[in-house]
Amino acid sequence: VQLQASGGGLVQAGGSLRLSCAASGITLSMYTMGWYRQAPGSQRELVALISKPGGTTYNDSVKGRFTISRDNAKNTVQLQMNTLKPEDTAVYYCNARNRYYNRDFWGQGTLVTVSS
Repeated sequence: VQLQASGGGLVQAGGSLRLSCAASGITLSMYTMGWYRQAPGSQRELVALISKPGGTTYNDSVKGRFTISRDNAKNTVQLQMNTLKPEDTAVYYCNARNRYYNRDFWGQGTLVTVSS
């Protein structure tokens, strides 16, 4: 099983990035998918979740700016990040979780740096 996150980079405040998570070895439609982030010196935190039926949950700090979506046909999950702020700087990780089958997978992380 592999979750490959991509799309990170350096962007100025107010800019946009689109992260993508591509899965191999699992069918993402069977999982709740999430994006998490970890800034230097901080704990990993939830950014956004999308359930199997497509319901979404967001960290209050990104509501209205970030959008999580899934493309089951392509077996990918995206995170569209708009109006980025320096405090969004972190390594972003994708996660696939199925509590019923006790399965939990993490991608390797992609670095997002927002300059002021």
